[in-house]
Amino acid sequence: MVDIVSPALARRIALAAQGFSRPLPEAPGTRAVNGVIDRLALLQIDSVNVFERSHYLPAFSRVGAYDRAALDRITTGRRGRMVEYWAHQAAYIPRELWPLFEFRREEYRAKGSDWGGWVAENATLAEWLRAELAANGPMRASEIEHDSNERRGPWWGWSDVKRTLEMMFRTGDVVCVERRRFERVYALPEQALPGELLGTAPAEPDAVRELVELAASAQGIATEADLADYWRMKRAPVRQAITELEEAGVLLPVEVPGWQTGARQTPAWLHRDAKRPRRIETAAVLSPFDPVVWFRPRTERLFDFHYRIEIYTPEPERKFGYYSLPVLIDDRVVGRVDLKSDRQAGVLRVQSAWAEPGAPAETAARLVPVLQRAAAWQGLGEVSVTGRGDLSPALAAELRAAG
Repeated sequence: MVDIVSPALARRIALAAQGFSRPLPEAPGTRAVNGVIDRLALLQIDSVNVFERSHYLPAFSRVGAYDRAALDRITTGRRGRMVEYWAHQAAYIPRELWPLFEFRREEYRAKGSDWGGWVAENATLAEWLRAELAANGPMRASEIEHDSNERRGPWWGWSDVKRTLEMMFRTGDVVCVERRRFERVYALPEQALPGELLGTAPAEPDAVRELVELAASAQGIATEADLADYWRMKRAPVRQAITELEEAGVLLPVEVPGWQTGARQTPAWLHRDAKRPRRIETAAVLSPFDPVVWFRPRTERLFDFHYRIEIYTPEPERKFGYYSLPVLIDDRVVGRVDLKSDRQAGVLRVQSAWAEPGAPAETAARLVPVLQRAAAWQGLGEVSVTGRGDLSPALAAELRAAG
């Protein structure tokens, strides 16, 4: 008989799996940051820096004001434990997962012609770039001297050199060892990764099964769509992996009332090691690219929270703000705040603050310490509520009361 999991328990299971069932450490260091990485298995990267770059935020949400240099050391160079790849969009993943994505690199190699024939047409340039990196070591595209290294029309104004390097990055012919001013620094795989991670890889079904198990562990409870989205994998091989993991007792089939596709119950699975906490006590702001909210159908299913980032929405049409972050209080998403780090003025600006329907009366009071912690983490001396939104007046009042 399939176990029935209530929607409230499903939320708590999911949040516990994501690391929200523990109190913040007093002085979060490298060990705490590594603990977050162990749970999530990846950190999505994004270029927006209006408050803080997205890959820094999941650790802040879970362990508090850690030293960002600790994460830089983890994600940078041959000594770092993570490497960048197209895992869930561009993301940092633990280096030991590199072989699991060989099937994806093979897919990119096989569809080289889909890039307008670029890979085939520029094979000579690709070989020249390999030789250049072999001779000179890791380099940014802008540091490479070549007649084709001039910015031009489409593809974000990329030069031929940059575009070719990006194709090679997808196929694994080069890797990114770090980012300088957010620009990728490219290297040959053998310059950046241990030899044991290169040359051998599991068969695609085995790799997908391992990735599905990692996703299930990170999510606690999940549907097939949730598990496929975590690593942006195709549904058919994920479905087969779920069947095998269920037969092995790793995934336990459950039903969550209200998790439906049309009129049909949506099947779900619980990871065998998932915790079932009686309560979640936390207060945090979440990156738009945090695994808790990055897959919008799951976000709506878990929290009844409709969330869309408005970066690409014309300003007059924005409802909640340019960089609106979900507010997590205990086991509910209760609001959203549009934050900006005004580093010149030394102020964390709350440009809008909105409460969700049914948000508890103490939402503003619970959020103020989070914002003060965020400001201190950013090296800012003040929090200022300057914008609109139905939560803004209460938030401003709580800030005044807090002194």
